[in-house]
Amino acid sequence: MPAGIKDVAAQAGVAVGTVSNYLNHPELLSPTMAQRVADAIDEVGFVPSSAGRQLRLGVSSVIGYLASDIGNPHFGEVAASVQNRAAQLGLSVFLADPQHDEEREATYLDAFAQHHVRGLLVASHHQVEARLALLRRRGTPSVLVGQHAASPEQPSVSIDEVAGGRLAIEHLAEVGCRRVAFVGGPHSIVQVAARRAGAETAARERGIAFEAFDVAERSVSAGRGIGEAIASRPPHERPDGVFAVNDLLALGMLRTLTAEGIRVPGDIALIGYDDNEFAEASLIPISSVSRRHREVGEIVVDALFETIQGRPLAAVHQQLMPVLVPRESTLGRRRA
Repeated sequence: MPAGIKDVAAQAGVAVGTVSNYLNHPELLSPTMAQRVADAIDEVGFVPSSAGRQLRLGVSSVIGYLASDIGNPHFGEVAASVQNRAAQLGLSVFLADPQHDEEREATYLDAFAQHHVRGLLVASHHQVEARLALLRRRGTPSVLVGQHAASPEQPSVSIDEVAGGRLAIEHLAEVGCRRVAFVGGPHSIVQVAARRAGAETAARERGIAFEAFDVAERSVSAGRGIGEAIASRPPHERPDGVFAVNDLLALGMLRTLTAEGIRVPGDIALIGYDDNEFAEASLIPISSVSRRHREVGEIVVDALFETIQGRPLAAVHQQLMPVLVPRESTLGRRRA
């Protein structure tokens, strides 16, 4: 049977209430007494129940993080940053991945609230603000991640995705591309639509021919399919530059295009989005637009922590500028 609080008290030779104070109100004990109890805990192998303590005190050291697509390396890198920053602030993170399922997403949000987490970080592709407002009224604050909130009461941290789309097309133009293609979807996702809008505007301003390939999912497999469609065209009908809405699509396209004997970037320059580690490590390193995942993870945790503490945020809606990360898949075109 696992050791309990009475076993600790007996080992330390103190009252059960003293052990309880050590666990819940350590400031009430002298350093000598606190060390005595700590030694007894180690000796008997007692594991405190944080859940029980949270129920008694009405507080929790846990925050919930609802990720939109943990299978995408970008979101995995954001999650790692979130956990690191939360640990620095004495918080633990419960992670949930609804896998694009809106009903499952709602279930997770309700579960987080029922477990009395201190707050929520929510990265969603759905219309979630009404539900977050309800949870906020019930005492669970939140920060919307990766999407600019419509409500002035809903803190959010996002990337200027329109600017990101512009960056990608402007870079393709600078390396000499005159016929560019946008590969992405579904356009019901706000971030995808914003990147396309920025890309189309930049192409129009530069006098560059623009076309779009719609995909149902942003995966390596979908990228390979688009690569096959482009490779099947006569060379003079192919785009000479491609902007993939994420790096997974770009990786799939790179694999197919090179297998078909199409030179990247000599024949087609290729740029992705997210700047994940696989793009950099690819056989031909892929240019990308960085969403600054490490910074985003730290900023969202800090914003939630300030909200939990009841302190006003300097900016309710924080929007970061994306950063162009040029690599061989576009830069090599200048030498081709």
